[in-house]
Amino acid sequence: MWLSSEDVSEQLVGVFNNPKLLLGIPLALAGAVFMSLGAQYQHRGVEKVEQLSGSDAATGLSFDQLRRLLARPSWLVGTLMLGLAIVCQLSALAVAPLIVVQPLGAIALVITTLLNARVSGHTPTRQSITAIVCCVGGIFLFVSFAAVFATEKAIGDIELFTILAILLVVIIALGAAWLVLRHRMRALFYVIGAGILYGFVATLAKATINRIENGSFEWITVICVIALVAASAVGAYFVQTAYGSGPPDLVIAGLTVVDPMVAVLIGMLVLGEAAAAPGWVLAIFGVAGAIAVFGVVGLARFHPQVLSESQELGIERGSDPGPSTGSGTR
Repeated sequence: MWLSSEDVSEQLVGVFNNPKLLLGIPLALAGAVFMSLGAQYQHRGVEKVEQLSGSDAATGLSFDQLRRLLARPSWLVGTLMLGLAIVCQLSALAVAPLIVVQPLGAIALVITTLLNARVSGHTPTRQSITAIVCCVGGIFLFVSFAAVFATEKAIGDIELFTILAILLVVIIALGAAWLVLRHRMRALFYVIGAGILYGFVATLAKATINRIENGSFEWITVICVIALVAASAVGAYFVQTAYGSGPPDLVIAGLTVVDPMVAVLIGMLVLGEAAAAPGWVLAIFGVAGAIAVFGVVGLARFHPQVLSESQELGIERGSDPGPSTGSGTR
């Protein structure tokens, strides 16, 4: 069904005049800042543990490496920062739609890229900057239309069962792939896996918050909380492993693109939030998503730190742009 220009204008005015939305936006942006700082500090901690243990974490962190991380000040500071990011995100989800809150985390990609360039001494190349623009541009194009045409609905038991069932299948598939292929996996697999899981985490968090606000804290809500914690734990493990096989801005790129896209797709396909969107808007959703994914793959191929360290990502890589300017002190 096509919407008239008057209908679109009314929806736009409604979005920007919503006091809760205006509060949720700065909370989400603050969460993005904390996410950027947390990623940089955690990445530094993982690298230090790799050096001390003499073992590469690219195929999965060992129990000894996990134990050593708990004693690394930089990793603990990063964890605290990520904890603050989660608090900000949950606060934003409590007052603003999921479809608006999640994609704003893309700001973390820009901040993390600048931080990592300064710390590592790897100046972003033209190709990597283009990839970052694709990541951020694609996700914001997606959200700009979703914010206009999406409608928020109450989440019933059937929708929750569907989300939980899909999450179970995803966890089983990712777990099986990790067990069978973990010696061949590199950063891109862990980044995408974590992004998918965190997309479910955000959706379950929004559902739990809504049901608590509506006084519907029933047994299925408890299952949602348990699933949320499980998906968060697996996603966190994937993120830490990704830090051992790729730069932090590559990790953030995957999370800030895959995470919101999964959450929005669940909202569209399971919760029916895009039922009022015309066909041409759905086509724009597909194009925007493809642009964002292209950016993530491009950053994995052309990231200067990835190229200078000759990490094998299991995908075709770009030409070496030249010698690194230095690895920096971690």
